[in-house]
Amino acid sequence: MREAFGATFIGPEGYLNTPAYGLPPQSTVDALERVHRGWAAGTVTGPDFDDEIATARASFARIAGVPAASVTMGSSVAALLGPVASALPDGARVLVPEGEFTSVSFPFAAHHARGVSVTEAPLERLPELARDHDAVAVSTVQSADGARVDLAALRAATEGTETVVILDATQQLGWLRLDVGWADVVASSTYKWLLGPTGIAWASYADRLADRLVPHHANRYAGGDPWRTTYGLPLRLATDARRFDISPSWFPVAGAAASLAWLATLDLDAVTAHCLGLAGRAREALDLPPSDSATISIPTEHAASRLQDAGLRASVRQGAARIGFHLYNDEDDLDRVVEALRA
Repeated sequence: MREAFGATFIGPEGYLNTPAYGLPPQSTVDALERVHRGWAAGTVTGPDFDDEIATARASFARIAGVPAASVTMGSSVAALLGPVASALPDGARVLVPEGEFTSVSFPFAAHHARGVSVTEAPLERLPELARDHDAVAVSTVQSADGARVDLAALRAATEGTETVVILDATQQLGWLRLDVGWADVVASSTYKWLLGPTGIAWASYADRLADRLVPHHANRYAGGDPWRTTYGLPLRLATDARRFDISPSWFPVAGAAASLAWLATLDLDAVTAHCLGLAGRAREALDLPPSDSATISIPTEHAASRLQDAGLRASVRQGAARIGFHLYNDEDDLDRVVEALRA
């Protein structure tokens, strides 16, 4: 058990696997246990979760730096990008980085039958090539190795153009400030650096794009008044981004609300300094190139097995061990990583 930024975490000792999934604070565990007990007792009702959904939406908007009215609730990033891919015209040209996480690229590649083409390019060349494409889709921090796209250059290259900019911030939100109100889509899962459960994701759709999207998941909760749009026609959806909401998964959204509300109160610059400080010292000790990312890719032979043997939890991506330092990690975790990999 460990205290970090005013919260209690049950099991972060030696846990370096946040890029795969984050660990919840105790307050989130308590929230989930409470609603599960209510389910078992038959005392929960749908309206009980309205406040959690509103809290989670507002908190995500604050963390992502986007208007709450632009935020919609989905089940995954891929599901939130599906309507965006469907809105692109036949023959659209989409640019993605080489080796991009497939939840970002597959929703667009799936439209190949109507002439949509997806081109891969080196991450550093995306700003240079973006204006020659109808859309560019990219993870702001790459899943496999933590590399960061140059967002300032991408903005400069696409502002004033018709290029649709689609950002997956799953590997960034929660440890690094995001200032991308200029992008057309900002999406993120909740279960990694945002420390929530799986099954809930969020996206902000800019007005110029939202007006072109079809609410493929239209349901009663996407209605103007979810408790009065339960039966019968005509279609009467919300006028803001709620019209794209899925019908909520009660328990994941309760956990997401608890984690997001807490994260939204933190000094994010302090969180960033903490995470980058640990990651930077790890890179220096391991003779790895410097980087401005909390995620580290370690291509050293046997790195993954050495970490595992030392009781450290990590992942393997593209043949390299991958670790990440989040707000609940500390110097002890850093020392254990260095000791394991120097052995």
